[in-house]
Amino acid sequence: MTEQPAYRIEDLAHRSGATVRTIRAYQDRGLLPRPERRGRANVYGDTHLARLRQIGGLLDRGYTLASIKELLDAWDTGRGLGGVLGLVAEVDGPWTDERPVRVGRAELAGTFGGPDESALEEAVELGVLERLPDDPDTFLAPSPRLLAVASELREAGVPLEAVSAHLRELRAQVEHIAGRFLDFTTEHVFRPYLGHPPSDEAADRAAALVRRLRPLARQTVDAELARAMRTLAVHHLRTHLEEAFATGPADSDGGPGTPLGPDGPGTRSAPVPAPAPGPTAPDDGWAEVRLPSATVREIRALVGPGDGDLSAFIAAAAEREVRARTMDALASRGRQHQRSSSQLPWNP
Repeated sequence: MTEQPAYRIEDLAHRSGATVRTIRAYQDRGLLPRPERRGRANVYGDTHLARLRQIGGLLDRGYTLASIKELLDAWDTGRGLGGVLGLVAEVDGPWTDERPVRVGRAELAGTFGGPDESALEEAVELGVLERLPDDPDTFLAPSPRLLAVASELREAGVPLEAVSAHLRELRAQVEHIAGRFLDFTTEHVFRPYLGHPPSDEAADRAAALVRRLRPLARQTVDAELARAMRTLAVHHLRTHLEEAFATGPADSDGGPGTPLGPDGPGTRSAPVPAPAPGPTAPDDGWAEVRLPSATVREIRALVGPGDGDLSAFIAAAAEREVRARTMDALASRGRQHQRSSSQLPWNP
């Protein structure tokens, strides 16, 4: 048998990446076995080196020294760490199918109209961009979708400062949702695996649960966001349309009813299909409706920049409002009829 390598503490520190002071602290806390005494020297071996690398890996995954001590004690008493490390790897795995992309400063300037250094610093602080130490003119975008959303909003007329502020607000709300989901799953799913080092079998079961539950949070948020946007967007647009029609043409100071373009700076005109030809409606089935510029921008943010989508959205919202009011009128007449009938002398 070949003799095992022997390291002085300085050699062990160099090979493991830890400091001499850290190695001694780990020994005092019982995380690292004591060295072998050979004559007047303390000698460490590959076992100590492997243990230091295990500790470093667990620290990188967010474990505290106290929890690492429990795991290593379980390992030393014959219970493996394979299942636990598999569970840790599952939790540390990607929670999205996005792949980071590199984007150059010139590309950012073309996309965002030449963002200044303060805007880039803001994006780096928010994690939308990450600096690359070997290339100051290239950034890493961890979420290309998030960068694309910022580009679309900027193209729709939203200032980058407003986009950043909105992202900060949104992030706080999403982190609250994520925390509530973790509290929920901890209470109802993972509680049997907490409070003690799990066996390999229990850790494997927990890892399988993580794999099953991983997409559920995103699917739930996607479905609920779509429902909320469908409900709130219609109500939001209906409110703006009612305000626009109730206000009517305003003065030429850029008020709610002032046209945009050749007619003035306040509103935009959008072609909307007319319900039906009549005495005051054009015979070609179309009517020109003037909407506040802010309303048009909000609709474009919802449906995209195309004029066809804009017209279709406004037409659908108007048609829905007409149908709702028709139903309200019919229901009102029905209630009126019931009240009249109840006043007849032969009504039982």
